[in-house]
Amino acid sequence: MKVLRAIAAGLVLSMPLSVLAQDFARGLAAYDSGDYAAAFDQWLPLAIQGDAVSQSNLGVMYEFGRGVAQDYAEAARWYRLAAAQGDARAQGNLGTLYEFGDGVAQDYVEAVNWYRLAAEQGSAAGQSNLGNMYYDGLGVPQDYAEAIRWYRLAAAQGHAISQNNLGTMYRIGQGVAADLVEAARWYRLAAAQGYASSQNNLGVMSEFGQAGIAQDYGEAARWYRLAAVQGHAAAQNNLGALYEAGDGVGPDLVTAHMWFNISGASGNQDGQANRDRVERQMTAAEIAEAQRRARVCTETRFQDCD
Repeated sequence: MKVLRAIAAGLVLSMPLSVLAQDFARGLAAYDSGDYAAAFDQWLPLAIQGDAVSQSNLGVMYEFGRGVAQDYAEAARWYRLAAAQGDARAQGNLGTLYEFGDGVAQDYVEAVNWYRLAAEQGSAAGQSNLGNMYYDGLGVPQDYAEAIRWYRLAAAQGHAISQNNLGTMYRIGQGVAADLVEAARWYRLAAAQGYASSQNNLGVMSEFGQAGIAQDYGEAARWYRLAAVQGHAAAQNNLGALYEAGDGVGPDLVTAHMWFNISGASGNQDGQANRDRVERQMTAAEIAEAQRRARVCTETRFQDCD
């Protein structure tokens, strides 16, 4: 299973009223309006004075280059200052920098240490990422049961990535007895939040009648489409296959080609192979129309794909 990473980075949206809250609020309003430079100017003095919330937010701005030139080392410096004061978001974000070697020397043990500090404070992203480290055996011995324990804590807080990862571990039977019904339950929770991988997984279960789910091609197409319009390449290929076969939709080779082509353009090898295969059944005019529709679909960011 390829576990999915949680992105902890994000602004802390509140601070104690005793710490120049009006300046902080002006920075937040500027950030929300897209005026990152003004937000930086408001938060820098607070961060220099030692406010952990502002330090953490400056770390985010340096990590993603918002209002300042992207600088992972500077992001790490600000995260470290906030993390040393116990800021859970900064601890988790610093762990991510160590995991991937951004601005610091890659160090899985150090990443685990920071993730654990965040996780023990109840940070869902920290719990999820600590679960990933146990799953992959990075910085700690590989331990699926421990991975599940941390995923479960994050999932109970509504963390969609952890819900999806739990679903997959129940589906495969890693760290727990395989249980497709339980897998589907976790996938549904994540899918209801719009999580594309879980939507695709439910599409597969609906297409093949798994986990007590009655085989329903129309339902499979619905789930695949929800994931496909988020750019999920496997779901795009799967939706194309339904259109080709006429299962729940179609049959419609033009639409099948469109989805195969979009999937293939993202590097999905099945999509590429399926696109090339269905082309042999299509006229030149049909291929041109499928290609036009694929361009429109992607150029509109999946708003016009019909």
